[in-house]
Amino acid sequence: MEVRWDVFLIIIGSALVTFLPRVLPLMVLSRMELPEWGIRWLNYVPISVMAALVGQELLLQDGQFSLMNNIELLAAVPTVLVAMKTKSLLGTVVAGMVSIMALRYFL
Repeated sequence: MEVRWDVFLIIIGSALVTFLPRVLPLMVLSRMELPEWGIRWLNYVPISVMAALVGQELLLQDGQFSLMNNIELLAAVPTVLVAMKTKSLLGTVVAGMVSIMALRYFL
């Protein structure tokens, strides 16, 4: 089996580009004591990223802002209600899947 060095170098380079931005901050920040405001601020990062991803998926169709004929947005309503009521990730995921399946079947 022949090794193509250009492909091998691309794979190694991609691994480094993926690995370094994740590991370097972890190594640096693990040796530092973060101030209270920094820790509070970092607590909001995961929910902010999730809100941005979900919001974009719910409100954009084919790159355009759309509220009309938006099945995903309609399916989000019962999903959010189940999430607020049960506070269960499994229940929320099941409610979302059932909602989107039912809406796609009937609409």
